[in-house]
This record gives sequence, structure tokens and C-alpha cells, in this order.
Amino acid sequence: MQKILAILCALCVLPLTAHASGLGQLKTFLVETHSARGSFTQTVIARSGRKPQQSSGTFSFTRPGKFRWVYEKPYEQLLVGDGEKFWSFDRDLNQVTVKKIGQAFGSSPAALLAGEALDKNFELKEAEPGEGLEFVEAHPKAQDATFQDLRIGFKNGLPQLMEIHDNFGQTTLLRFIKFESNPTLPPGEFRFTPPKGADVVGE
Repeated sequence: MQKILAILCALCVLPLTAHASGLGQLKTFLVETHSARGSFTQTVIARSGRKPQQSSGTFSFTRPGKFRWVYEKPYEQLLVGDGEKFWSFDRDLNQVTVKKIGQAFGSSPAALLAGEALDKNFELKEAEPGEGLEFVEAHPKAQDATFQDLRIGFKNGLPQLMEIHDNFGQTTLLRFIKFESNPTLPPGEFRFTPPKGADVVGE
């Protein structure tokens, strides 16, 4: 789940036309969207063909580098970026993993959506449209990136689908359901204190 940091910078409606290119919509989104919140569904498809794993939850973010990503079903997990550190809390294991925010982002899908040095970190190009969406394809330039490539699908300025192919042959499909563009979010939403008794791993 930590590999899907892309969603932590999740998306919102932009005032663009349905015929705008995928790249045009992505770049406008990065300029005009400073915060957002909404919900998502996630499907992970393994190369082995076993039954896909389904999950769902909510997200919020504010730039730069602050986000909250909550898996609610079928298992509870919380991912929080406070601008300096990235926290991952597995409630069932009562375990917290913490990293520097730069290590968590790197050449990740989250860095793409956060607008972090796009030309430096990614090769971007228009992809074939489908499902009524305009797609952007992104390939990370870093050799140690956590994914091989991804596609983001836009419609009327709204990113609706993200398809991520990782280094283990898995495909992750993220569908964004509800968006609120540029809401005012409370600062406490992006703070995290490990619960008492939790096992804390990392920095």
C-alpha cells in the first residue's frame, strides 16, 4: 500500500474542456489545485491471476508535501505526510513506520502529482485515450523507482483513474469517486502521533 503514494496527492475538478489533452489537464491541475479531499476505490491485480484485492477509503492533501490517506476497508491503515516525515500506521499490527518525506516520495507517483520536478524525474507523454478518458503516461527516470510506469486518465479536467504497473508485475487501479477542490483543511489533519504502545520502525 505504501507504494501507492500517488493518491496521497489526490485530485480535484478543474475548469477545463472535455477535449483538452491529458498533458494539458495534468499541468493545469498541478498549477491550480492546492488542496483536495475525497474518496477512492483500489484494485490490485497480481500477475499470477489470483483474485484481485479490493480496498477503499478517503484522502486529503495540501501542497507542499502534506497528505492523509486512509484505508477503511477491508483493513484499516493510515498514511500521513506532515511535510517533513511520512507515517504509516497499521492498526491490526499496532505498528508505525516512519521515513523522511523525500524518501517516501522520490520518483514515485506522488511526486508526479505533487508537481515535483516533472521534467527531471519523469518522462511524460500523451497516451491512447480510452473509457472516455484522456490519458497521460509517465515513466520514472530513477532506476530505483518503485513502479515501472503509470497512466492517469482525465475527463473534463477531473482525474478519474490511475493505473500503476509496479516492479513485481502487479497492476493497481485507483478510481477517484468524490472530490472537493481547494477546501480549507485543518492543520491537525496532517499531524500524527504514534499510539501508546505501538512498535515504531524507522527514523
